Amino acid sequence: MLPDRLWITARDGIRLAADLYLPADVAEGERVPAILEALPYRKDDITASSHADDYERLSQEGRFAVCRLDVRGTGSSHGRATDEYPPVERHDLADVIAWLTTQPWSNGRAGVYGYSYSGFNALQIACERTPGLDAICAVYATDDRYTDDVHYMGGSLRAIDLVDYCHYMTASNALPPVPALFGDRWLDEWKARIDEHEPWLLRWLEEQHDGSYWRHGSLRPGYDRIECPTMIVAGWADGYRNNTFRTFAALQCDKALLIGPWSHASPATSLPGPHIDLVPEMIRWFDRWLRDTDNGVDTQPPIRVFMRHSTRPQPDLAMMEGEWRSDATWPPADARTQILRWTLDGEPDVDVLAVRADVGTAAWITCAGGLPWGQSLDQREDDTWSLTYDCAIDEGPLPILGHPVLTVRVAADQPVASLSVKLCDVFPDGTSSLITRGFLNLTHRHSSTSPTLLQPGVFEEVVVELEATAWVIANGHELRLSINGVDWPNTWVPPKAFQLSVERDSLHLQLPLADGFGEGAPQFNPPRQRPPVESTAEAGDPASHSHWRVERDILRRETVARTSYGGRDRGRDGCVVDQLYDGEVGVSLADPGRSWAAATTRYHLCWPEASCLVEARLRVDSDADAFDVDIELDATHDGEPLAHRHWQRRIPRRLL
Repeated sequence: MLPDRLWITARDGIRLAADLYLPADVAEGERVPAILEALPYRKDDITASSHADDYERLSQEGRFAVCRLDVRGTGSSHGRATDEYPPVERHDLADVIAWLTTQPWSNGRAGVYGYSYSGFNALQIACERTPGLDAICAVYATDDRYTDDVHYMGGSLRAIDLVDYCHYMTASNALPPVPALFGDRWLDEWKARIDEHEPWLLRWLEEQHDGSYWRHGSLRPGYDRIECPTMIVAGWADGYRNNTFRTFAALQCDKALLIGPWSHASPATSLPGPHIDLVPEMIRWFDRWLRDTDNGVDTQPPIRVFMRHSTRPQPDLAMMEGEWRSDATWPPADARTQILRWTLDGEPDVDVLAVRADVGTAAWITCAGGLPWGQSLDQREDDTWSLTYDCAIDEGPLPILGHPVLTVRVAADQPVASLSVKLCDVFPDGTSSLITRGFLNLTHRHSSTSPTLLQPGVFEEVVVELEATAWVIANGHELRLSINGVDWPNTWVPPKAFQLSVERDSLHLQLPLADGFGEGAPQFNPPRQRPPVESTAEAGDPASHSHWRVERDILRRETVARTSYGGRDRGRDGCVVDQLYDGEVGVSLADPGRSWAAATTRYHLCWPEASCLVEARLRVDSDADAFDVDIELDATHDGEPLAHRHWQRRIPRRLL
């Protein structure tokens, strides 16, 4: 089923490109609710096939009018994409909702939903209490753009994310609108986009501390701004797992929380499973709140969680061990906290670690969507280079549910240092499986808005909240607390090599436990059998590959992590889409301040009317004082050079 393609005009006259899926055979006088998804990922080509079946099913099975929108300045929408989630985007979404709810087929009510970016703006538009918006469903989104997004973590710059989303949006935002849809002036629009385009990454690298820039678009801490019913869908293998228990607990509206084992991909296909069909869950949610259907959504337990059980790690793990449980309240009625301490008689009170700059490669992918962005590996190698503290599990399984919290007194011999904390499930044969992690730039120990230098050699008490988790450790296993000073290449390494000291007597780990969590096992529809997708990649096509490599140059004393993927797909309007994403991050073991990131993203969109190619190249090099950023962008039209842009910045490191 192909949608209707139309234009919706925003209040300032900008025309926004939209797809509209209407239910078939709408009877005369029948009125249906609308559901909006708004995204910057080009609905007509790059993501034309993403979740396409879901739109049709929401429309035909759910009998909703489903609108998919290119946000301002992306795809074929007019205007300029000045940043992610700019204030004008909220105005645009409000205008689209107003348009949808006043159409002849509308019952006057609308919902907003979507994955990732679309989940973010679902939460953001709900904060505006937009008239006509009666429910949202945010899938894989966050409540905090500063510390729980792809930019910063615990006050430190995320490293590997620089070579993926943070860079490929530079190329994506410089692509042309669809010629057949936009009209005769599409080429002029393309040139204007390139001429007026600034890479979003430059602003993100400048905004190194929390503040008004990051609070814009963040639900936290103003959860009371949302009044409409809110459903949150999250995955334990996804990077946005913290927008779960804390958001559910803080929201004062009708709400639901669904957490599976999934990565940043559809629950029907994600690695790992088990899988479910999410579409019926969304249909029931929006039926209840957009039609007032008495379907039990507001009487069933609102919390449904996949409790992971001890599972051996694999980068492409197909199935996680565990079970589904449901509950009515958070925290659960049987919640308790177990305190773990480590004091070894006769041994020194202080453990000292000379921090190696490349520790973390076994656990560095935190927002896996598809290979090569896989899952965590066996942690034993990282554990070897860390301070580790083990606790035997010999009195039955240990059900961890929530945010573990570590309080510890630490010191460093440099004024800028960091602290990485991981919990692992250690099998009898030594296999170490990551349960959860936490990270803190120690200059942010008191504040992320006004960080302060450490006093070298002086011990201070710090608190690290680890990421939300659900994990049942099997009897006979061990729980391992692993402490280090870096988590590379997940985060950028501090500017100088440092030594970390830990007062063992101060280790105080609060484990949130829920022994009898759940009122039973919720039932889900299994994923639908989908016809196999025939690959259009050609033999020898350099874009048809997926690589994930960690390489150590022994003599140069450098470690490099590389990813590469891409391929060929087909969009609408006869478009053939070729994509290539290559990236690497590196660090010097001899001089950790000398780190780098490099990436190339290439999009080649070939329509019957024109062949358009955009390539963006990124290089970020750091020393102890600053980041040197170099970005180049080239565009060709029918094989001939169209435009070239070049940006260079030296951005000081502000306690990073």
